[in-house]
Amino acid sequence: MLARIAHELYWLGRNLARAEFTARAVEAVFRSELQGTSDSLPGVSFGSGGLLAILGDVDATPGNGRPSLEQLTLDSGRPGSMLASIERAREGARTVRDVISAEMWEAINTTSLELRDGVQPRWGGPTGTAVTSQYVKERTALIWGVANRSMLRDEAKSFLDAGSLIEIADMVLRMLRVALPSSNPAESDGQALILLQAVGGFHAYLRAVTAPPNAHPVARFLLFERAYPDSVAACVDSLHERFTLADAGPRNSKPVLRVSRLAADLDFQRRALPEGAELTGICEQTQQELARIDQDVAERYFAGAASAGLRR
Repeated sequence: MLARIAHELYWLGRNLARAEFTARAVEAVFRSELQGTSDSLPGVSFGSGGLLAILGDVDATPGNGRPSLEQLTLDSGRPGSMLASIERAREGARTVRDVISAEMWEAINTTSLELRDGVQPRWGGPTGTAVTSQYVKERTALIWGVANRSMLRDEAKSFLDAGSLIEIADMVLRMLRVALPSSNPAESDGQALILLQAVGGFHAYLRAVTAPPNAHPVARFLLFERAYPDSVAACVDSLHERFTLADAGPRNSKPVLRVSRLAADLDFQRRALPEGAELTGICEQTQQELARIDQDVAERYFAGAASAGLRR
């Protein structure tokens, strides 16, 4: 596969995953603030300010006189907004239309155009943030469903999936590092439920874990629970499968070897760490390792592709 095509597919996956996770997080924070359970409570930082800090490239101050969460919905000038992520995904999909299916292109294109034009009348109302988030969640689910049913399970699909997996793992780690850093367990426990809702893992947690949704069991679940597809460990395992499939020489591939080591490290930490152990350091180390994997991927698979920087 041409490096340029692999590069575009990888970042198409990352941008779609970024849009979906931003939508989930915005919806969760919007509801918690509406109920007075996030920024209004002492010690709970997983509100508008915390979410904006997680995404990093968005100012924490309101822009153009709008509430801060709206910066993450339809503000195309904000790199971290849902609209900006979907438009980057559309641009990437446009360049690989001969690789992805026509149905997938139509789903991405329609989503981008409707968000850009603001065709839903409720998007501008007081609940517009939540309505927009719900729409993006539904549309990205549709796009991934179409991709899974209409694309060959070949190199192209592997790079598309790899981009989404590394973005999901990175977003979960960002949320963990911002939402659960407090030395006071009571303060972190107050954010754990919002965090679970922000990553879409609330019902999965209730089925998999008997402990209440407090800080430490939630952090362990999102880090180590391989049965939950958006946990960091599950994403790393799937990432290893995708790179192994896409790489002509996986035994000598730096990205494959690094992902394999990270998977083994996470499995060892899951077994060795006692219940209640501090996990912030592990989150930081894992996020740094994912950044190294991303660099290895660029060097091995995208050499010669036009550099687009971080498409965020």
